[in-house]
Amino acid sequence: MTRKPNLAILGATGVVGREIIKIIDELNVEFNDIKFLSSAKSAGTKIDFRGKSYTVEEAKPESFDGVNIVLASAGASTSKMFAPEIVKRGGVLIDNSSAFRMDKDVPLVIAYVNDEDLRKHKGIIANPNCSTSQLMLVLKPLKDINPIKRLIVSTYQAVSGAGLAAITELTEDTKARLEGKDFDNKAFKKPISFNVIPQIDVFTENGYTKEEMKVVNETKKILHLPQDLPISCTAARVPVYNGHSEAVDIEFENKISPEEVREILKKAFGVTVIDDPSNFEYPTTRDASGVNPVFVGRIRKDLAFENGISLWCVADNLRIGAALNTVRICQKVIEMGLY
Repeated sequence: MTRKPNLAILGATGVVGREIIKIIDELNVEFNDIKFLSSAKSAGTKIDFRGKSYTVEEAKPESFDGVNIVLASAGASTSKMFAPEIVKRGGVLIDNSSAFRMDKDVPLVIAYVNDEDLRKHKGIIANPNCSTSQLMLVLKPLKDINPIKRLIVSTYQAVSGAGLAAITELTEDTKARLEGKDFDNKAFKKPISFNVIPQIDVFTENGYTKEEMKVVNETKKILHLPQDLPISCTAARVPVYNGHSEAVDIEFENKISPEEVREILKKAFGVTVIDDPSNFEYPTTRDASGVNPVFVGRIRKDLAFENGISLWCVADNLRIGAALNTVRICQKVIEMGLY
C-alpha cells in the first residue's frame, strides 16, 4: 500500500495554481496533508478545498518542513530560490517554470510519455512548456512506430499562457478598439485585439524567440531525439482567451499514411481525434477549453515531404500545458514510490 504524501502548492493563488488545486480534486489525488503557499502579497487569502477552508501562507524555507511533494507554479525566480530548501528537507519539487527544464540532471517529463525518466530525479522534476506539452502526447505514439526525421511546428497561442494581466488586456483592448478609443498595451509589445503577434518571449541570437527554442530543445529532451535532428518552430500570440493551436508538419523515416496516423492517435493516451473535414469536423480552441484531451484533426499527407504528415492539434494550455501534467506527474511519483 502506497503511503499518502504531504503536499504543498507553491503559487496557489495564481492562474495555474488554482487550476492545479481544481485538478487535484478532479483526479482524486490522495494525500495525508496539504498546504497552500504564495508570495507575501497573496498570503491570507482563503481557499475552499474538499469541504475545508484553508488560509494561504507566505512561502518561507520552513514552509517545506515535512512536505513530500511540492507542486509549483510561481515563476522561475521563486522556484530557483526555494528548490534547494525543498530538496534539503527531503521533498520532491514538480516545477512548472522554465527554471530547470534544460538542466541535464533534471528530468523533463510529460506523464504517459516518458515516465521512466522520473526515476532519475534528484529532488527536482520539470514540467515542459505549454506548447511542447500538447505536442508530445501526439508525437510519442507516432515516433514509437515510425522514427521522426524532421519537424516543423507553428503555434497559435492563447493569452492565458501569459497570465492574468494578459487575459485582462485582451478584454480591455478589445473594448477600447470597438469603442474607437486609444489603449496603451502593457502585457504585449503590440495590440492583441484583432491582431496576431509573431513574438512570444524575447528574441535570441539566431532570430528565434525563447518560446520557439523551448519547443525545439524540449522536444528533443523528452522524446530522446538526436541533437542534430532538424526541428523548427514559429510561435504567435492570437486574440483567444484559452487554448493553444498548433500546425504540425512531421517527416518520418518510413512511409506512413494519414489513415495509419489516425488509427494510432485514436488509441493514444490523452488524445481525441476529430477529423472529418467534409462535415466541418476538426478541433478548435472552444472544443479544448476546460477539458483534458489534446484534440487532433486535419490529418493529411504533407505535400512538401516524401514521408510527411500534416496535422492540427489543440489543447487547453492551462491544463495539459501546465496544471494537468503537473498533477499527473505527482500521481506518477506517488504510484512509483519516488518520494
